[in-house]
Amino acid sequence: MLKEFQEFISKGNVMDLAVGVIIGAAFGKIVDSLVNDVIMPIVGAIFGGLDFNNYFLPLSSAVTAPALAAAREQGAVLAYGSFVTVVLNFIILAFIIFLMVKAVNNMRRRVVAEKPVTPAAPPADVALLTEIRDLLAKR
Repeated sequence: MLKEFQEFISKGNVMDLAVGVIIGAAFGKIVDSLVNDVIMPIVGAIFGGLDFNNYFLPLSSAVTAPALAAAREQGAVLAYGSFVTVVLNFIILAFIIFLMVKAVNNMRRRVVAEKPVTPAAPPADVALLTEIRDLLAKR
């Protein structure tokens, strides 16, 4: 069982997946910071100081706080502003990944286009028949 586990872990796909998950988590933090620290303040300034994170609907009459963190301590709230922020994060992340995949695909196309096309070697039986034909033609 240990040997099977070692074979499973040593396969390239598993390691690639692990690296992808780790890089994806780190990239997610970068995008989250980009949205929360760069984009949302600009959007808030354009729309008159809006902060989507503090938009919520109280689901209890005990909730009277104006800020989301304090309102959550008072009772249940529907934090739709946080949802808007997460959706915006997703859209930005998806667009950035699209641009990355597009760049990689363009690079692959250029590499394939620059590669000289070498004719494939004929199969062994065809090469042998060609030699026989050439020998017979010389006679």
